[in-house]
Amino acid sequence: MKTTLTRSLLILTLAASMAGCAGMSQKQKNAAVGAAIGGVAGSVLTNGGTLGTVGGAAIGGAIGHGVK
Repeated sequence: MKTTLTRSLLILTLAASMAGCAGMSQKQKNAAVGAAIGGVAGSVLTNGGTLGTVGGAAIGGAIGHGVK
């Protein structure tokens, strides 16, 4: 149940963030995509663990922001 809820919230967050990307700079878009990918990866690697999901999103967002 926890894994399903985490994934559902992650998908909802991804959809909402992509809808609001029209006025974003390229760095902001890269950070959003990186956070989404990192969150999914963190969730998968920790079997839906909250800390893994949030940590993956934070790391992915930081990496995405740094990409040119």
